[in-house]
Amino acid sequence: MAAAASIPILAEPSATAPEKAIGSLGALIMGADYRALGVVRSLGRRGISVWLIKQGGHLVAATSRYVTRRVPWPEGEDARRIDFLLDLSVKNSLQGWVLIPTDDYTVNLASVYHELLSKQYRVTVPRWEKLRWACDKRQLHRLAGELGVHQPWTRCLSSREPLADLQVPFPVILKPATRLKPTSLAIPKAWRADDRQSLLAQFQQASKWIPPENLMLQEMVPGGGENQFSYAALCKDGVPLSSVVARRLRQYPKDFGQFSTFVETVDEPQVVEPAERLLAATRYTGLVEVEFKKDPRNGQFKVLDINPRVWGWHTLSVRAGVDFCYLLWLLARGEPVPQLRGRAGERWVHRSADLRVAVEEILSGGFSLASYLSSIRGGIESALFSWDDPLPALLDLPLFACSAGKRALAPKDSSA
Repeated sequence: MAAAASIPILAEPSATAPEKAIGSLGALIMGADYRALGVVRSLGRRGISVWLIKQGGHLVAATSRYVTRRVPWPEGEDARRIDFLLDLSVKNSLQGWVLIPTDDYTVNLASVYHELLSKQYRVTVPRWEKLRWACDKRQLHRLAGELGVHQPWTRCLSSREPLADLQVPFPVILKPATRLKPTSLAIPKAWRADDRQSLLAQFQQASKWIPPENLMLQEMVPGGGENQFSYAALCKDGVPLSSVVARRLRQYPKDFGQFSTFVETVDEPQVVEPAERLLAATRYTGLVEVEFKKDPRNGQFKVLDINPRVWGWHTLSVRAGVDFCYLLWLLARGEPVPQLRGRAGERWVHRSADLRVAVEEILSGGFSLASYLSSIRGGIESALFSWDDPLPALLDLPLFACSAGKRALAPKDSSA
């Protein structure tokens, strides 16, 4: 990569923030959506200085009172953004700060440029050669097969022609193998096909958004979000230091959830064993969520995906006794990390999104108003609202409405 260009610092410090953080230790958070908000609050409440890189249209975390400084993400290619991050550290004495990416794009960016970024920051994701198996679903499919971990029927694609003769267990979904560039809710997470004709049509449509060589064909496991489970952990060299298991009860959109809307922690050993086998085989270090779906036809828990970053419901873990973000901070700084296991029975909700899911389910007869109200009664962790930091929740509803509107206005034949 070319020598770092002299890129001006575009951030405006908040009214109470020092002009620079010289002599202090802090964290630079890459992202500003509700996932990043949980990271900001976890560290900020402990007096850790938090700077935030704003990117895309999801900016609720940028309004948190715990953000010390907000830095706009520059336009341009990846190399320019890496130069920007290095220049940001040099000009503001951020050497040794913990760098925490919070979405797929920034995870990939930090991983690929790990060597360069490590000269200034403590990078919290592994190098690309260690991380690729988690970011590329084709690699995960091969690894699961080698380890004997249950998974849906899967085929990697390269062109339209083989689909005409391929033996396919309909219904199936088409989905990207990797997400190396920023995406939005306007792009479907998956395209459903119930027969050969719809498969050919959906492949043509999906190819408008995703390069054909980056598409995978996968059996659609029956059941909705209520059959999805996650094993979340902080690992070092493949050994879980702290962990929690959760079940996704509701998601948005309903069929192929871009994100969870209602989650509860559970005890489910059948999720723990295969997840820990995958992590041990790769000697993984860092935060990770391993997603499974229980197949009602045979009771098998089939691995679907890996998220090597904070996941949507990660703040539920705090209520369950495991503050993953602070533990990641300790691990990155080489400090002792306590061994913790999250307790079952805690719940989490993304209220604005969950309300929309609930309305659709009630109108369609999926469940009753009484059952919905019962599910959100009592102590429950909110994805956004907090009494000590209320502003992000106040801004969430219009931002979510805007994102949902973009998805609704997407071409109708582009969705499953």
